[in-house]
Amino acid sequence: MSALQAKLERFETLANECELIASRTLDGSNRELYQRLGGRYRELATDMRTMIATIDAAAA
Repeated sequence: MSALQAKLERFETLANECELIASRTLDGSNRELYQRLGGRYRELATDMRTMIATIDAAAA
């Protein structure tokens, strides 16, 4: 389970980094790119949380 938790944390870190880059860039197209990328990483983190919860429920 720790491998899944590590992936979840990585997705959250990447999302935070993308949002930080988006907030600091002056180029509108780059800002949009990093906002979309950060949003996608947030979606992946949400999916990973759901998967972990499903595995935990099945194991109980």
